[in-house]
Amino acid sequence: MHALLKSRLFWISIGAVAVAALLPLWLSAYLLGVLTGAYYFGVFAMSWDLLFGFAGEVNFGPTFLIGLGAYSAAILNNQFHLPIPLCLVAAAATALVGGVLLAVPALRLRGPYFGLVTLVAVLLLQNAIVIFARFTGGEIGMTVFNVLSIDAVTNYYYALAFLIVCAVILARIASSALGLILQASGQDPIEAAVLGFNVTKHKVAAFCISAILSGLAGAMLIFYMGAASVDTVIDIGIGVQIIIAAILGGRRTIIGAAFGAVFLIVASEFLRPLGQLNTFVVAAVALAVILLFPDGMLGLALRVRGSK
Repeated sequence: MHALLKSRLFWISIGAVAVAALLPLWLSAYLLGVLTGAYYFGVFAMSWDLLFGFAGEVNFGPTFLIGLGAYSAAILNNQFHLPIPLCLVAAAATALVGGVLLAVPALRLRGPYFGLVTLVAVLLLQNAIVIFARFTGGEIGMTVFNVLSIDAVTNYYYALAFLIVCAVILARIASSALGLILQASGQDPIEAAVLGFNVTKHKVAAFCISAILSGLAGAMLIFYMGAASVDTVIDIGIGVQIIIAAILGGRRTIIGAAFGAVFLIVASEFLRPLGQLNTFVVAAVALAVILLFPDGMLGLALRVRGSK
């Protein structure tokens, strides 16, 4: 507890949460809506950082897990009118099963092949949604009968609370024995295996945790928006944004990934008047930060404060 209170990252996180909790007092419903979506993307990015930052596995298809959770929840709510809590449980379970079926064979591969397998999984899911359009709505998407709330402030606090809970869970895992084993496995899997650690088992565990939270966040997002579509939860471009957000915020920090996601979404929204230049400017800033500050925004902030 004493070490936690002395941590700069802890106090940065507390300050950020305090500011976020007070934002509804000043911001419009529109801006709260932007931040609400950004918080769900923050969970996507943090879940991805657990697998890449700690386990050293580059998942090029984070939207495979997100899409499984989102569409399983949407189908159950649309077709069978199940209540939101049951749909969320089903979303987490579906993402977990899909994650295990993907991770167990894929993690036995070396080099770039794991990343390629995850990328192909996204393409397969996209095609499956189009093929089974009768149940999924195809390229048009599908609506859900229930939403979390019609009030912007309530939706905002749902997303913020979900982000905080996921951040605490992932941060605890990262600082636990599992997190240390994952770091060792990611840096030198052969040496970790020599020390007696089951590298594949621990990486599968990390993939499963990432799958559960990603699937839950995907389901929460569609119950916030009121619809599920390929463009919003499965598109490869969404996966690229998640990866950039995690690296931009700071690899192997968990919390930094959330900051990176919020920065990307908010920056894109404020630069929307630039039209097509919007994406270029945001991408250029992200590239500059990644190249000049490999530790990301949070890593830079911690280093600057630590040098004072």
